This record gives sequence, C-alpha cells and structure tokens, in this order.
Amino acid sequence: MAKTRLLRPFAVAAAAAVLAATAATPALAADRDAPALPTPDTAGVLSALQATTAAGAPGAFAVIRDHGDDDRTRSLTVGKADLDGTAMNSAWRFRVGSNSKMFNAVLVMQLVEEGRIDLDKPLRDYLPAGTLPDGWTMTGRQVMEHRAGIYDHTNDLLEQSGEETTAAFEARIRSKVYTPAEMVAMSVKHGIQYTPGSRYSYSNTDFVLLGLAVEHLTGRPYADVLRERIIEPLGLEQTSFVVPDQRIAGDHITGYLTNDDRTKPLLDSTEQTGSWVWSAGAVISSAEDLDRFLTALMAGGSGGLVSDDSLHQMEAALPTPTAKISYGLGLRRISLTCGDVYGHGGIVQGFQTQSFTTPDGRRSVVVFANASNNGSVTQGLMNALEPAFCGKKPAVQDHRGVQNQRSVQVDRGLPVVEDTRI
Repeated sequence: MAKTRLLRPFAVAAAAAVLAATAATPALAADRDAPALPTPDTAGVLSALQATTAAGAPGAFAVIRDHGDDDRTRSLTVGKADLDGTAMNSAWRFRVGSNSKMFNAVLVMQLVEEGRIDLDKPLRDYLPAGTLPDGWTMTGRQVMEHRAGIYDHTNDLLEQSGEETTAAFEARIRSKVYTPAEMVAMSVKHGIQYTPGSRYSYSNTDFVLLGLAVEHLTGRPYADVLRERIIEPLGLEQTSFVVPDQRIAGDHITGYLTNDDRTKPLLDSTEQTGSWVWSAGAVISSAEDLDRFLTALMAGGSGGLVSDDSLHQMEAALPTPTAKISYGLGLRRISLTCGDVYGHGGIVQGFQTQSFTTPDGRRSVVVFANASNNGSVTQGLMNALEPAFCGKKPAVQDHRGVQNQRSVQVDRGLPVVEDTRI
C-alpha cells in the first residue's frame, strides 16, 4: 500500500508533463473519429451574458475551449471587472465557490485508490475522534452525494432573521475565521435531518467533513495536500487555497455582493477569509485552470488525477429535485439537448461560476459573473450553457413549411441549481 501512495505524486507529475506538451488534452487522440462538436452559438451565449449584466452583475464572461484535432478557444466578455470601469477580463482570477468540491472529491478518490478510505463505510471512521457523534453511520459515499442527512452549517451563518445579507456578511463572513471543527459542530447540533441515503439535500458541511478526512488520513493541512496532489502536478499556476488570508493575489476580478435591498449599492466582497466554507468552497482559480483541471479529470487514468474506475464512480449521478440536474461524487451532471455535461457550479459572495465539460473532455465551458445574491444573474449564466455546448437551436417549420426562427428558450432553458443562495 505504501508503494501506491508513493507512486501517486510521480504519476500525476508525469501526466502533468503530458498536459503541458499537449495543451491539456490527455487521451483525446483516441477520439479522432468522434462526431464533430456542435459549433457554439456565440450569439446565444452573448445574449445570455448580456441578460446577466442587465440583471445586476457588473460584468460576465464565457470561455469555450475545444480540445483535440480542432483546438480552439472562444472568449466572450461583457461589462466590467470592477465598478471603477475596468473591462471584464476572462483571464483573471476569481473565487470559484463550490467548484472547490470537485477538487475535494478528487483528493478523496485518490485516497480511496490508495486503500486509505472505504466510501461504503461510515465516514466517522476516517475523521478525528469525536467529530461526529456515535450512531452517525452515514457513509463517505452518501456524504459525497449530499445524501447523508447532514445539516448545512451555512444556513446558520447566512439566514439570521432580521439581518440583511450584506450585514450578515460583514458580521459573520468577511473577517471571521472558523475552524472546520466549529463548522461541523454547528451542523451536528441540528441532528440528522433524514435517514442517510433516503434523499438528496445539498450541504456544504458534507465537503467540510471530507476535507477533514483528507487532513486526518494524510496528516497534512488541506491546503498542502491540494497543492501537492493537484495544483502543482497539473501546473495550475492561477489556482490557490489561502484560507484564512483575505486577499486574492495577482490580477483578479472584483466580486460584488448584492444587497437584499436592491436600492442599496453593491458591496465589494472580494476580500474575505473563505473559512466559512473552507474545503467546500474556498478555492481561487481562473477559467484556464478550471479547463485544465476538468480536462485532466475527464481523461480518467491517463489524466493523472483519478483512475477510470474512480471517474466512473464520480460520474454515477443520481437525480436531484431540480429538473435536468443530477449529482454524483462531487460532480454535477446537467442534461442538455445535445447530451450530458459534467462539472459544478460555484457561488460565493461576489462571484458566480458554472464550469462544465463534455464526458470526453473535448469541450469545456466556464461562465462567470461578478455578483451574487441575485437569482436572475444565476439564471443568465445557466442559460449560457446550452448554446455554448449545443449550438443554435434548429429552425422549425410551421404547418405551411415556413421556417420559424423565434428564440424559444422554454425547452432549452436550465433551472437554477439548488445551491444558488450561497
């Protein structure tokens, strides 16, 4: 078993060399005979981004990257990166929110492959003593699937009666430093919410617990494990996990929190500790790095992150209460008209991101806006995914044989995902 653990960094490093030499396109040569990808409907994507800024975001962007025989990057930006008037820049860094859960899930699956954790045994067996009460027997798999019945501790931090979102942010989020154990304790006091495995309910505490398991099993700080196993081997130069440092280093987009009272101005929420979501949502990255990560992940064993079997387990998504949305092991699956895509969304004060890829990794799409606490902004980003992946909706003919080019979004639209209030 020790041999397996020693091989992991070298295997990932070797894969990173392949990625560097092939512009992050591992294992795509075997797909040369695959059908051509639909041409993105850039006009449709741009329209969705414009709706996003019209809804209240200072700016938005979409980056569509194709890999394989026809490497190509399409970048569309609208609006501003900050309220000082700087144009939106899709190459800059930002807080990715719950996209962090994909990174967390990869670390867990690596430990599964090394025999250090069994996902079908109680997660409490792999946590520091006393983290979860006796009798809390939900498995690691149930926790990764958000089917463990564990209360989301962020409910206690975000939804205090009589307090506006911006006031709650300043009082409990921006500068406050929480330990993972403190966040778990907030959750545990509410008790088990339902019989584990019986239903789906998104909980950030699930991935705080998984981060604690990573630390406990490796004996290393989460940030170090993330850097050593994913960030450095893949050459993710714009990705970091700096909790509890509040700043985003280097060129970055400014994030703005929308006040519950829409007559009040947006609040610059860029600087924050990130400790309140920790391993569930505190990664800082860029569109380019998210593409590189997703491409390596979807390559399975040849990508250097997880084995083919681990990837298949991550992709084995179960339905959620939200139409067209399923959830696997740290991966969300969205059903579009041209097929399924895998990835995650992320919303953290001031920043919204949706990052998805085709199952073969040949196309990734990252859409972003620099405003949160605004469901219409979220809907605008979701509406950009269909035209980005699937292209233009085919023209239909009426009973007279006349083509009808009306922009009908009803059967092509995507619902807002269930973790949007973050």
